[in-house]
Amino acid sequence: MAISGRPESPAQSDVSPWVGQRMTLDEFLALPEEGPSLEYDDGVVTQKVAAKPVHGSFQSFIYDVLNQLARSRRLGIVLTETRFVTPSWAPVPDVLYYRKERLTTRRPPADFTDPPDLAIEIVSPEQTVTSLMKKCQRYLAVGVKVALVVDPAADAVLAFRPGQPLQILQGDDRIDLDDVLPGFELTVQQLFEAVNWSWLDDEGELTDGDTPTS
Repeated sequence: MAISGRPESPAQSDVSPWVGQRMTLDEFLALPEEGPSLEYDDGVVTQKVAAKPVHGSFQSFIYDVLNQLARSRRLGIVLTETRFVTPSWAPVPDVLYYRKERLTTRRPPADFTDPPDLAIEIVSPEQTVTSLMKKCQRYLAVGVKVALVVDPAADAVLAFRPGQPLQILQGDDRIDLDDVLPGFELTVQQLFEAVNWSWLDDEGELTDGDTPTS
């Protein structure tokens, strides 16, 4: 499919006119950036679900706590909604992390062509847990070391690692990232309490490093 053959955009629709179109990877990478982000899956253009408040709250908090550790200790780079490219698949994880030793340049590349060490997906109301579990299994197949699914409806985090059984984490279970981000300390309960906005009623101010609780 030639890039110049862009179909007309449907009126008042968040769905990209490229969705469902078949093209080469090079043609896909030449497309203009859109939101929600476009992804590439075995020759077909797909699109992520638009973030809703719950999804956005989890995404921003997870980014903040990961980045606080990774940046302060110079361990690596944390990003949100950033594509990485393989020959047949170009996904956009909700949150992703690269260890410092995996970065070959000190400037952001045009595209990441290596998989991240950590990829995180957050379930939105329009998505199924099963679809994101399959996505995480595919992350592992292309070289991601740890993949997580955050499921707000179940107050659970699903952890995937190559050659290991699926872990279902809840409550006081620690989200263990020692193999990619040593020193990370967060339980599932702390994660879900932080995204519960009832902490806005607390008096006083948070100091750096504090985790809000309900």
